[in-house]
Amino acid sequence: MLDITTFIKEKRKAQKLTQEKLAELSGVGLRFVRDLEQGKKTLRMDKVNQVLKLFGKQLGVTENL
Repeated sequence: MLDITTFIKEKRKAQKLTQEKLAELSGVGLRFVRDLEQGKKTLRMDKVNQVLKLFGKQLGVTENL
């Protein structure tokens, strides 16, 4: 199972995007993208979802039945 940090970094590189371009396309700051890829523990979920949206994903709650 991939963590968000690895997922974002791998998807960005697979699409040949720089961190700068990813920030621009997702509407977040470059600093945020760097923090996200470096695994910063406290990030705003809405901004993480802005980045994940580019890859067709989003954070959410799951329920184990």
